[in-house]
Amino acid sequence: MPFILTKATVAKSFVGLVAASALVGGCAYNETLGRNQFLLVDNASLTQQADQAWADALRTQQVSRDAAANARIRRVGDRLVQAAGLTNIRWDYAVFVDASPNAFVLPSGKIGVTTGLLALVQNDDQLAAVIGHEIGHVVAQHAAERYSSTAVTSIGLQAIQGASGDYGQAVGALGGLGAQLGVLLPFSRRHELEADQLGVDYMVRAGYRASESIALWRLMAAQRQTQTPEFASTHPSDASRIQALERYIQSKGYN
Repeated sequence: MPFILTKATVAKSFVGLVAASALVGGCAYNETLGRNQFLLVDNASLTQQADQAWADALRTQQVSRDAAANARIRRVGDRLVQAAGLTNIRWDYAVFVDASPNAFVLPSGKIGVTTGLLALVQNDDQLAAVIGHEIGHVVAQHAAERYSSTAVTSIGLQAIQGASGDYGQAVGALGGLGAQLGVLLPFSRRHELEADQLGVDYMVRAGYRASESIALWRLMAAQRQTQTPEFASTHPSDASRIQALERYIQSKGYN
C-alpha cells in the first residue's frame, strides 16, 4: 500500500520553519553540481521535519523484519555513504513491504527501499545504483532547493510569512517520496538526472559497476505496466534516463 501521510499533516510542521527561513535564504553555489541554487533552507534546516516523516512512516507502514534484506541495504548503503563523504550524518535504512519497486530518501539521512525493489534488482551493483541515486539527492540538496522554489513560486513569500496560503503545495520539496510511496512530490527531471550522475560516481568509488545502473533502468522500464509520457511527468522517461546515463558513463570512462 502507498504511504498514507496527508499533505495537511506534513505541511503543518513546515509552516514555522519556512516563516523563519524565508528572510535569510538566497543563492548558493553548489560545487558538486557546478551551479547556483536558490535556497531558503538547507538540509540541516529540514532535519526535524524529515525525522518526523521517517518516524511516521515506520509507525504507519509495514516494515520488513527480514534480517538478510535489512543487512543488505545497510551494507551497500554504508559503502556508498563512505564514497560520498557523508559519514558525518547518521544514516538509517528500512525495508518497507510493498510490491512496487521503489525507494526514497529524506535529507536527514534516511533511506527506505521496498521489498518490490529488492525482488527486482539482480545484484548489489543495481541496488547500489538506486541507493547511490538517493544519496545524490542529499548531496545536491535537492529537497531544500525544491522546497525553496516551490514555496516562492506556488504560494509566494507573503503567504509563507504568515498570510493565508496552501502550505501543502510546498511540501513537495521534502525528500524523494514518490507517487508510489507517499504524498511528497517527486523531484524534477533535472534533479533526477543530476542524482543519477552523482549516484554513478559514488557507485564507482565504492567499487560497484557503473554499467549496472543502465541495466537497472532497463529492468525498471521492462516491468512498468504503463508508460507515462515524459512531457506529462516530472521524471525523465526511461529512454531519456538510459541515454543520459550511457553518455555520462562513457564520458567518465567508467565500466
